[in-house]
Amino acid sequence: MGPRVRVQLLPPLLLLLLRLEACAGARSFQVDYANNCFRKDGAPFRYIAGSIHYARVPRPAWRDRLRKMHMSGLNAVQVYVPWNYHEPLPGLYDFAGDRDLGSFLDLTVELGLLVILRPGPYICAEWDMGGLPAWLLWKPDIVLRSSDPDYLQAVDSWLGVLLPRLRPRLYQNGGNIISIQVENEYGSFSACDYDYLRHLLATFRALLGPDVLLFTTDGNSPAELRCGTLQGLYATVDFGPGPNMTAAFAPQRQYEPQGPLVNSEYYTGWLDYWGEAHASTRPAQVAQGLQDMLQLGASVNMYMFQGGTNFGYWSGADYKGRYKPVTTSYDYDAPLSEAGDPTEKLFAIRTVIGKFQALPAGPMPPATPKFAYGAVPLRKLAEVLELLDVLCPAGPIRSRFPLTFEAVKQAHGFVLYRTRLPRDLWAPAPLSSPPSGVCDRAYVLLEGEYQGRLERDGQTTLNLTGRAGASLDLLVENMGRINFGTNASDFKGLVRNLTLDSALLSDWLIYPLDVDTAVARGWPPRSPPAEGSRARPGPALYTGSFQTPGIAWDTFVKFPGWSKGQLWINGFNLGRYWPARGPQQTLFVPGSLLSPSAPNNITLLELEGAPPRPMLLFLDRPLLNQTVSPHPRAPLPPP
Repeated sequence: MGPRVRVQLLPPLLLLLLRLEACAGARSFQVDYANNCFRKDGAPFRYIAGSIHYARVPRPAWRDRLRKMHMSGLNAVQVYVPWNYHEPLPGLYDFAGDRDLGSFLDLTVELGLLVILRPGPYICAEWDMGGLPAWLLWKPDIVLRSSDPDYLQAVDSWLGVLLPRLRPRLYQNGGNIISIQVENEYGSFSACDYDYLRHLLATFRALLGPDVLLFTTDGNSPAELRCGTLQGLYATVDFGPGPNMTAAFAPQRQYEPQGPLVNSEYYTGWLDYWGEAHASTRPAQVAQGLQDMLQLGASVNMYMFQGGTNFGYWSGADYKGRYKPVTTSYDYDAPLSEAGDPTEKLFAIRTVIGKFQALPAGPMPPATPKFAYGAVPLRKLAEVLELLDVLCPAGPIRSRFPLTFEAVKQAHGFVLYRTRLPRDLWAPAPLSSPPSGVCDRAYVLLEGEYQGRLERDGQTTLNLTGRAGASLDLLVENMGRINFGTNASDFKGLVRNLTLDSALLSDWLIYPLDVDTAVARGWPPRSPPAEGSRARPGPALYTGSFQTPGIAWDTFVKFPGWSKGQLWINGFNLGRYWPARGPQQTLFVPGSLLSPSAPNNITLLELEGAPPRPMLLFLDRPLLNQTVSPHPRAPLPPP
């Protein structure tokens, strides 16, 4: 008979903790290759998800948008994390206010939505530089999205901050994040650097653990999947509505012969570019494509379910033979409009979802109230050249030749370049930029008089006359860095030397302008101009204010007679307006930005020329498709 073993009973609290740990350990989200499906806690599972970008929706509206997505029948949301939104400078992290990712994810838990997270480090998303921070370009020869050690060092530092925040939120750890994407559409990038993907895979595994489902997303062509996939990452595809969904999924089956069919970006609409028609896709077409995929048993994420707005300077650009900046509105012709309102497309999609799974009980939340506040007069505050001490308090940088935005560590907005005419110009002499030498638009002034503009992929020459020593100023606007395509290093400013009558211009003063900080500190920074001061074209700031009728509702602001510029209300940068180019004619103004009692302060930076009677018009509906250009180009199909 062996020795007796004394059994000590565990305290009840410890037993409870062990049971809870065992329950958490039982949670799983996995690929079932044998049965071509996902398994959630061991049971077959299919997600029907929609994309929403917290960075494009005002924080007070997050709950409203997510609730409408839940009531549409979705069981998951797909969310990008823009690196540059959270690390504006190396080592400076911001997860507060509108950037509070944790609070957004808490709301998804509260509303019973699972999360498919796409933390990049590159996300595309028609977001400035595809989510990569502009400060990466402080090293001019850096090779983005590659095994370049400088790039990887920055990526590892960022992921070392972000991914540990996500780990407790993983499904197997008791949270609601069921899967995480590594990089994004890498097969559409020219580098095809498998060592880079392997490095990311190892980093994600080290920081998130061995159990989380990691995946890739690429266009549904063999060429894109070839460079975008890697063993250890589940390969998914993206595509829009079409007549044969089986054929559309065929490229995924070449790389994942077994496992669930997944469309990670089923296009419900499309983005808009300045100067092209507003994109539109028929609700019936979108609904039929969704139904066809669900009949195949596929998991689907709809991109976008709510698009939102590219506030501030966050809109990106494509390069497809020419530079194509994205509009401020990211309405996307999505099921939920830019302002978060249910559309005909939403109800068509909801009807389809109801054929495959039970819909939540209760009515769809209604559209948010809108109000037409009417006309608001503005007055000219000052020309930009008169405010350089306020907009650039540190003073100019001297350089023999122009420096890029990145060289002077300016991420967004505007930089003013100043030199002097080297000699008398009695006859018109050409001020010329090489092709793509101005990125992206330069507003040219001589002795303070507006002469016109130079534009990337547009006008590159202006004729000037003047006396030797006359001040020559170019206010250069960054219209958004390229977010998709082969050229990811999109430097801004005067990126190549200018010539005047074929002679190089030199000896520059460079003013990085911080308009946002000046606006946030309150206008006017000096006394207003005297009555009857001469109005003239060129970059200038205008101000005004209006009061709401006791309640602050969403609204849309129109720009009658204005050319192009930027708008702030109560210090918040609402984005770029460009009615002369279109198609977008209004900017969305969330009611949460407005005061129901105090005056709402307006600051407007007009770059080319104001109307004779400066005013804005606040409407109760958007105008997104009034392109002014004589030959609007049709939107390109999804890649």
